[in-house]
Amino acid sequence: MSTLKIPEAPNSIKKGYPLKMVLDKEAVDQLGSNLQLVHPVFDKAGFVQSTMNSIDELSITQRSKHIATSLKKYLPSTYSEAIEVILKSLTPPLKETEGNGLAPLFYMPHCSYISEYGVDPMFNNGVDPFDASIQAQYELTKRFTCEFSIRSFIINDEGKIMKILNDWKNDSDPHVRRLCSEGTRPRLPWATKIDSFVKDPSPSLSILEALKNDPDLYVRRSVANHVGDIAKDHLELALNLCENWLDGASKELKWVIRHALRNPVKKGNEAAIELRKAAK
Repeated sequence: MSTLKIPEAPNSIKKGYPLKMVLDKEAVDQLGSNLQLVHPVFDKAGFVQSTMNSIDELSITQRSKHIATSLKKYLPSTYSEAIEVILKSLTPPLKETEGNGLAPLFYMPHCSYISEYGVDPMFNNGVDPFDASIQAQYELTKRFTCEFSIRSFIINDEGKIMKILNDWKNDSDPHVRRLCSEGTRPRLPWATKIDSFVKDPSPSLSILEALKNDPDLYVRRSVANHVGDIAKDHLELALNLCENWLDGASKELKWVIRHALRNPVKKGNEAAIELRKAAK
């Protein structure tokens, strides 16, 4: 009997195995199988053939968007109906935050689909798809981070999304909590820059304050990287933040401070160097 699953993948990037290969024929075929299992009218053969056409030269991020385009063609035309099918096709949430390897990248196209088609009502018979998109990302990020897709929604309606993320920062699932920090990073690698947060990072500070002592390293590492992003454009703010956190800091929080300041330290900033020494 067929079951929902994702293909196996290496534990880490390996020489001779381009990262884009995680989204190659095996992944496309399995995605088609998963969707057909929960939505029998899904044209798996057509989807696979269409998707594999001209995929070879594409990078992993390009493949993700390319697969999302194919999903749009073969899933129900109304976005909310398509999202319902996608959610039914998901495998169980990740149980751990470390050691999952590259396999969760299987869900990268799902996030690309939401980012591309889940913001504009024109893809949902004129009805705002916001609620469906947010719920989908809440579920997806437990399987593969929605840090890339959530940014489309922040850029479109910052205030509305930040209220939601400030609720999610208290979620019991560490993958959801991490999304609150990682998704709001001003200069997230591989992702669209959030220009408003580059100019003024203050909207995300309440999230960083709440998560700086998170019990999960996966979340704390994101907080450190987020502060590192802030330091690139607002060094004094990042330094002040770390200095305030240093008072009574646990060894875990001291690690966050050291990690956050590593780039200013490399550039020889004296205040960063002193703070990093104090956080040892």
